[in-house]
Amino acid sequence: MVESGLGAMESRFADMIWEGEPLSSSELVRRAESELGWKKSTTYTVLKRLAERGLFVNEGGAVRSLVSRADYYAERGERFVDDAFSGSLPAFVTAFAARKKLSEKEIDALQAIIDSMRG
Repeated sequence: MVESGLGAMESRFADMIWEGEPLSSSELVRRAESELGWKKSTTYTVLKRLAERGLFVNEGGAVRSLVSRADYYAERGERFVDDAFSGSLPAFVTAFAARKKLSEKEIDALQAIIDSMRG
């Protein structure tokens, strides 16, 4: 379980790792400098912070994830539903759909998920 959410820059940095992993730490430094304008020290500081949270590891100069992007965001979504809707997915969907009309395609996709869970 990851300790907390990511800020905007941390999220961009994490995406950079997820998209290119495994990355050499020197390649990560180059990408962070190019895409984020970060210095080497900033890259290593943020990487260390995210490693302490259990997201990534830097072993032998190779940076890789301990948690996939999909698993990270699934957990964040679960926490949001737990915190904001007392864990009720139907309450979340109802609130979401009340503000944004679902398309027929989205309704069909949700129904397919429900049907697959019943089977």
